[in-house]
Amino acid sequence: MSSAEVAWADVAALEDVWEGDVVEVDVGADRVLLAHLPGGQLKAYQAACPHSEFPLAAGAFDEGVLTCAAHNWEFDLATGESLNPSDCRLYSFPTFATTERIFVGIPRDGRRHYNRCRGG
Repeated sequence: MSSAEVAWADVAALEDVWEGDVVEVDVGADRVLLAHLPGGQLKAYQAACPHSEFPLAAGAFDEGVLTCAAHNWEFDLATGESLNPSDCRLYSFPTFATTERIFVGIPRDGRRHYNRCRGG
């Protein structure tokens, strides 16, 4: 996805999303989960579980793995892929950070961005 195809949104202060944290933010019509992974990498994904649409920020985040509080589905937040079950993936948004701010790229297609998966 090129920069021309996304609108960059300033979503948070870098100092407000500590390493090891996940934070939910609204960006237009999308709810986005920001993840500050161990080691410093920033990722952005759909904020709702693709199984039950439960808020992922309510889950447990440990060593880069987020466990949904609704049904214990697990997601590797380095890749967005589900670990349990293994046939699902979170919708991923591009991100970048300056020394002070975090930005998320939202596709300019006018749609809500999320993946849905059936229960395993």
